[in-house]
Amino acid sequence: MNSGAEVIELSSDEDEEPVPSSTALARRDPPSPPDVKPNLLADADVKPLLLPLPLYPPGYGALVPVKTEDPVPVPVATASPPPRALPPPRLGRQFWKSGDYVVARRNPDADAPGGRNRLRINPRFLHSNATSHKWAFGAIAELLDNAIDEVNSGATFVRVNKLTNPRDGNPSLLVQDDGGGMDPEALRRCMSFGFSDKQSDAFIGQYGNGFKTSTMRLGADVIVFTQNQNNWAPTRSIGLLSYTFLMETGCDDVLVPTVDYQYDVTTTSYIQMLRHDQKLFSSNLEILLKWSPFASEAELLNQFDDMGEHGTKIIVFNLWFNDDGDMELDFNSDEKDILITGAHKKVKTNKPEKIATQNYVSSRLRYSLRAYASILYLHVPDNFRIILRGCDVEPHNIVNDLMYRECVLYKPQIAGLAESSVITTIGFVKGAPDIDVQGFNVYHKNRLISPFWKVANNSYGKGRGVVGILEANFIKPTHDKQDFEKSVLYQRLEIRLKEMTYEYWGLHCHRLGYDNKSLPKATRALHRTNYMNARSSPVSAPPRLLAADIPTSSCGIPRLSASAAREKINSLESHSKSKMGLKRKFDSFGAMTDSDDQNGLDDTDGGAGVSQRKRFNEYKTLTLENDKLRNEILQYEESEKQLIMKEQKLRSAIAEAKKKYQELFKELGSLDVKEETS
Repeated sequence: MNSGAEVIELSSDEDEEPVPSSTALARRDPPSPPDVKPNLLADADVKPLLLPLPLYPPGYGALVPVKTEDPVPVPVATASPPPRALPPPRLGRQFWKSGDYVVARRNPDADAPGGRNRLRINPRFLHSNATSHKWAFGAIAELLDNAIDEVNSGATFVRVNKLTNPRDGNPSLLVQDDGGGMDPEALRRCMSFGFSDKQSDAFIGQYGNGFKTSTMRLGADVIVFTQNQNNWAPTRSIGLLSYTFLMETGCDDVLVPTVDYQYDVTTTSYIQMLRHDQKLFSSNLEILLKWSPFASEAELLNQFDDMGEHGTKIIVFNLWFNDDGDMELDFNSDEKDILITGAHKKVKTNKPEKIATQNYVSSRLRYSLRAYASILYLHVPDNFRIILRGCDVEPHNIVNDLMYRECVLYKPQIAGLAESSVITTIGFVKGAPDIDVQGFNVYHKNRLISPFWKVANNSYGKGRGVVGILEANFIKPTHDKQDFEKSVLYQRLEIRLKEMTYEYWGLHCHRLGYDNKSLPKATRALHRTNYMNARSSPVSAPPRLLAADIPTSSCGIPRLSASAAREKINSLESHSKSKMGLKRKFDSFGAMTDSDDQNGLDDTDGGAGVSQRKRFNEYKTLTLENDKLRNEILQYEESEKQLIMKEQKLRSAIAEAKKKYQELFKELGSLDVKEETS
């Protein structure tokens, strides 16, 4: 690497162990002069908060020397100074136009003697990296993913809300969870590029880039508050990733000011944790107070008050505008939702089918965060809530929107890997054919990647109203998790889903009034007559008409034993092969499908053919659904094992803590403590 190699500076810190400062910040705030400046805290010489020695791990470092005389504590300032007016920013407020960045000066530490040769990153990379998100809701989904992943650490909710910036009154975006939080080192890895501890299949994220791309796509600046209880003492850390700060000061590499505190639960006080010295801590704090929404150290620390014992709070401010000069996120049109400005354009119409299409989730998810979040996860973890602007997001299971459901087994051919199978649930969406909706909702590791992926495109309406749901873990999503990588497996899946759509359409389209040319002429004429009569009859008529066809529920279907069902299936298969030939058997990928020619049983076998076909389809559907439920049971059993192990570890930790407490209590009793008399 040559001498001109660039360096990324994160918090301007080296990788050294933090040392508690000699400055103890009391949370009980006595009266103080209103003109106390935050930077005075860094210069005050006070005694450190006395903590039991066992709290410090071996090799943690010595305390900074303090004076022997009694100090006068400098409390955290409670009176906030008036907001400092910042100079008019040179940064454009439109995201897609804010990539022009001119370096005004070089980082003076970049060429310091003895410096390391490291790759440096120009602040313009923050913008170019965020352009991977073409859609603001995709960026918010990244932050929701991080909260969902924290379920393994005990998270029970994620809160998304509007927060007013106290410095300028503009709206900001708040995303908060009660997960395990991050210690100081984890926060720095989060602020860095490419670091990720999520290598297990249990996690959605894996690239270590989602936080940076998502927050920088939503706004120019983000401040993170996180608290963690896993270490030897509770820690509170604050970090700022600010494109505005970097541009306004003309930095030529990425600087991320970060400060850390040790929190004492018994005295509700903070101790500054120094990674290098007091000067560096004060410098980082000064940047935070100047460029964040909070103008005093007290305001910064107050953000931890509503976070419980652990968790993370993310505030994205200086939100981007769209090309029309309006804020991209609309907080005003719906007080219980967040909309995308300009995307909500309903066509005024009196036609019920148009209104139904516009109100369905496939249309609303494009502009409504509540609609998008309702289908974002195939299964929301138990006891976990997504709270949007004070109201819970109710999960929307698209499977419940389908009529004439069928389950189709698909086995992708993956060279060198164990055989995997995917169960696709497919059917007509309720309201079809009036509702113009079609496509497959493809999930990856429980996360929606492609909503209503329209694989069947033709001008004849073939496939209209056909909707499917599947979880494809065998293909990789792109970094923004809004599409899949265009691999060979992806192309095979696309072809198979298209075939699946046409197969289902050919088998069931006559139920919606379409002319199914695969049926005999007499049957087609009968279906047309029944459908026209149903359209002109009261609302209760269509269910009677549909009941004459193949039901997909188990109501009214006689239960068969496994052997009897197998005999029926074999007889049906042999009969259909001998009568008409089976067009669709088990395809090359192992997908279990129906035969289009089975519709002919209505005429050839009369009532017996219909009854047999009912039982055949019902048995096949229930078998596949049963396999799907068995897989879910296995997943729950695995989760139960993990929870039991976690419980055992926690109980062990509690037992060790109690034992340590007893030892310290005995040690305290053995000390010769003299009481002072007044």
